[in-house]
Amino acid sequence: MIDARLVVRRGTFTLDLALTAAPGEVVALLGPNGAGKTTALRALAGLTPLSEGHIRVDGEEWHDRPAERRAVGVVFQDYLLFPHLSALENVAFGPRCQGARRREARRLAAEWLERVGLADQAARRPRTLSGGQAQRVALARALAVRPRLLLLDEPLSALDAHTRLTVRAGLRRHLADFDGAAVLVTHDALDAMALADRLVVIENGGVVQEGTPAHVARHPRTDYVARLVGLNLYRGTAHGHSVTLPGNTVVFNTAEALDGDVFLAFPPSAVALFRTRPDGSPRNLWEATVGGFEPHADQIRIHLEGPVPAAADVTPAALAELRLAEGDRVWAAVKATETHAYPA
Repeated sequence: MIDARLVVRRGTFTLDLALTAAPGEVVALLGPNGAGKTTALRALAGLTPLSEGHIRVDGEEWHDRPAERRAVGVVFQDYLLFPHLSALENVAFGPRCQGARRREARRLAAEWLERVGLADQAARRPRTLSGGQAQRVALARALAVRPRLLLLDEPLSALDAHTRLTVRAGLRRHLADFDGAAVLVTHDALDAMALADRLVVIENGGVVQEGTPAHVARHPRTDYVARLVGLNLYRGTAHGHSVTLPGNTVVFNTAEALDGDVFLAFPPSAVALFRTRPDGSPRNLWEATVGGFEPHADQIRIHLEGPVPAAADVTPAALAELRLAEGDRVWAAVKATETHAYPA
């Protein structure tokens, strides 16, 4: 069990993070650049001293222990494998530092390379390994020291999209078998959703949201989180099934009936666009200006400006039919059943 309060002050920046992780749990730290994610990881590893706070692992005080006396395994962003050592010797390095004899350390290393599917690559040096293989060697090296805390700093960021897919699946299996606590730092929503049991979102050195991946994806509470999970997000005032946005005459109708301050969210795919005001009286309708376009998976994301800034996803065929250009005026509509309101 990890119970920590990490306070690190550097100039005008302060990280103040309360963090817990149960045995077998994977906690992902997410946040924009400069939020404090890597600082938190380095503090847990003993590489950055705390300004105040504590780190307790299974009831033991760790915050005053030097890094070499902490039972921590670390997988760094660029893996930091020793270039002059073979894969086997890289993995054996940790057990040797813990006092294991050379033969025992090599036996443990061979066992871990077999677990990560690299038994036949034991003699190869890092420069001859693929990115996915190097990542697995780094993971084996981190686990070979039998850590009570496993720290992963952007472990998939150096991989191409295809390799990332297969390595992510393997990493998920290894994390499921790990009986200690694991803390993963990432800026990639898919990595976090696929690997973590719980997300902790940090902005400006503090926690802005925490919960299961499903809860965070469904209930974003900041613009950063909304962008991360691909939702349009607004804050407004609810009266029953209606939500009024501040400073706007636009009123959204929602499936939920609430009262008071709320968040309102809907996906870009729910936004329908029209060149002229649609007939009838569709709910959640507003006029907007096309601000720009960008590819998004197999669709085109259109950025709308105006009283309700929004992102809308359309197919290339729909875009051609609409004949839209930057600066054009359009009508945007979202069905009430596609909107989601929840307490702020």
